[in-house]
Amino acid sequence: MKLISWNIDSLNAALTSDSSRALLSRAVIETLVKEDADVIAIQETKLSAKGPTKKHLDILLSYFPNYHNIWRSSEEPARKGYAGTMFLYKNNLNPIISFPQIGAPTTMDIEGRIITLEFDDFFVTQVYTPNAGDGLKRLGDRQIWDEKYADYLAELDTQKPVLATGDYNVAHKEIDLANPASNRRSPGFTDEERQGFTNLLDRGFTDTFRHIHGDIPNVYSWWAQRSKTSKINNTGWRIDYWLTSNRITDKVTKSEMISSGARQDHTPIVLEIDL
Repeated sequence: MKLISWNIDSLNAALTSDSSRALLSRAVIETLVKEDADVIAIQETKLSAKGPTKKHLDILLSYFPNYHNIWRSSEEPARKGYAGTMFLYKNNLNPIISFPQIGAPTTMDIEGRIITLEFDDFFVTQVYTPNAGDGLKRLGDRQIWDEKYADYLAELDTQKPVLATGDYNVAHKEIDLANPASNRRSPGFTDEERQGFTNLLDRGFTDTFRHIHGDIPNVYSWWAQRSKTSKINNTGWRIDYWLTSNRITDKVTKSEMISSGARQDHTPIVLEIDL
């Protein structure tokens, strides 16, 4: 089984804009088409509460004619056009779909951050983890989120094995970002967020990239847009992950990044597993 995850940073822009960035995004979409994955998880769709428009769906169908899609958007009183997730999955698959709320603080549970697909023998779930925010204003809420999310994954794991993916908004270890020393209190690399991710793994999950590649350095999944040279210089962060329940990690055959060319921001990540 092949699965891909990608933070698209606005589905609408990627599908309908004529900007140079949108053209780079569509080049990534064309790469995903060629990958022919069974399941594609997309984060940060930034759609309205009504979800994709007919135009969006028609364009998606032109790229992925043999896929169903399911989405979840941010709802009031949460911010409009914020966060949001989507799954594309092949027509021959018939998962049970759920949109869990995990008891997160503030409006986090209605920001469209989690979708779960239940198959006969395993779950596939994606997350767009809340950012701690400028000045770490949301760090306290983020810590609660991390606890609640770990509880949620652990509960799924009691039922059947779990494949979990998404933008976790944390670089777990120093090796997971280019400049750890200067980012000690940056959102995504605080001690609190890193410990939250450690706690999640300790509940019975494996970071499949590190499982396959060990401590290989200088491999990242995100490069800041605000720095024009971040990708050229590879000053990136690895904040996107495929996790699996420990008991099926030995079935993973591939876990790596998919090239997004010159496009900065997130690059897609792929997991192949023999289930």
